[in-house]
Amino acid sequence: MRILAALVLMSCFVGLNGAGAAERPNVLFILTDDQRYDCVSLNPESVIATPNIDRLGHEGVYFPNHFCTTSLCSPSRASILSGLYAHAHGVANNFTEYPEDMPTWPAALQASGYETAYVGKYHMGEENDDVRGGFDHFVTHRGQGKYFDTEFRFNGGERRVVKGYYTHVVTEMAEAWIKSRDGDGPWALMLGHKAPHSFYFPEPKYEHAYDYVNVPYPASAFQLDDNDPWYRERLDTWHGIYGPLFDWRKDWPDTSRAGVAAFADMNRAYWGTILSVDDSVGRLYKFLAERGELDNTLIIFTSDNGLLAGEHGMVDKRTAHEASIRIPLVVRYPKLTSPDAPLVVPNMTLTTDFAPTIVDICGAEPMAKTHGRSWRKIASGKPDPGWRTSMLYHYNYEKQFPYTPNVRAVRTDQWKYVRYPHGDGGPDRHKADLFHLPSDPAEATNLIDDPKYAEKVKQLDEELQALLEATGATPDEMPLDEGVKKELPDEKIR
Repeated sequence: MRILAALVLMSCFVGLNGAGAAERPNVLFILTDDQRYDCVSLNPESVIATPNIDRLGHEGVYFPNHFCTTSLCSPSRASILSGLYAHAHGVANNFTEYPEDMPTWPAALQASGYETAYVGKYHMGEENDDVRGGFDHFVTHRGQGKYFDTEFRFNGGERRVVKGYYTHVVTEMAEAWIKSRDGDGPWALMLGHKAPHSFYFPEPKYEHAYDYVNVPYPASAFQLDDNDPWYRERLDTWHGIYGPLFDWRKDWPDTSRAGVAAFADMNRAYWGTILSVDDSVGRLYKFLAERGELDNTLIIFTSDNGLLAGEHGMVDKRTAHEASIRIPLVVRYPKLTSPDAPLVVPNMTLTTDFAPTIVDICGAEPMAKTHGRSWRKIASGKPDPGWRTSMLYHYNYEKQFPYTPNVRAVRTDQWKYVRYPHGDGGPDRHKADLFHLPSDPAEATNLIDDPKYAEKVKQLDEELQALLEATGATPDEMPLDEGVKKELPDEKIR
């Protein structure tokens, strides 16, 4: 009878993948905000050096073709948690709460015996800093937070200003929670950084780190003749290179040659904030190593979305251009990828893949519905013949930020086709985009009007419709495109 009871108890701790409790990894999910794909030095295009982030890749796996499915903070964060596209989880903008009854991978891990925590920028529900489901420990703040001296709320109780630079403050909080845990069970911690989101304020030691770097406007900012007029209409708005540049430019619009100085200062400050994030990664690596937990921790480093830095005359995100949708993904877990045989995996991975992947690796109960796919096999160097060859991108026009149309796009390893539906069910009123990525990585030449690509456009449009149907986005409901407007967004939501 004792033997039977022991066997029953043991079975409770065996995951669906056969992983016993002792083999279940801790999870450290590090999430930055608005970090471009080329802002880790694993990428040869990077201006900045990120040795600590790079070390994760040199001892694990680097995914250079990782993409968000909606390039906007809250929708992307909801996709990371749920494994679903925005039209399915319902968080279509930065002001919508994550649905209380919507499953998440932290809740799935919690139900399987993990102790879970969230520390830092949560950013779903602009003014809500209450505890969210799926977490045993929850420390966040209202709104965007500040780079210095942010007011945090602790487990739904007191709010207090914590002095110091945000990146280091939340790193210390993460370490403190890990130290404070009781028991030997596995843990999962999401660490949400503010950096490198606007407005950009590096800590003092990095304020001048890139003063020596020349930062011109990208060439594509002046190659707009074959694009729809909305590209030019955006140039002198909150999201254009001639606009305020997140308050780096006080007098605008500024189309002068001298105006590039403010643009350069903005980008240098953006890069400077990432250096502190890299320091945080190095500190956490050392912390886990000293505790003997490094090799039993699945470390995932990524961002919610990318950022346009002048490409096509734009700043901010939201569009389907590479700089907007392509983001870093670096993973270290020796039982997944040997540090002696690190990998660079070229497959297209998405923010919707995190939920199925993490529950797969951790041996938790699979979530009932996701749009993503576990990359456990390909991160181990094994083939996955069913892996995607195309991806859907989806964004809805926002009245609060009226600078980007509705966007529906399909990307393959060769092509990107982008439509801008009006939202009334009628024909599109904006010209579509067609880019051949291998020959035009800067997406500077729109081929949509070239008749020799008519058949390719037809194929890609069919693929776009198939992806919309496969993810439950038909009928495709969206707001009415009210056009690009010049007014600034409300100060409270910038």
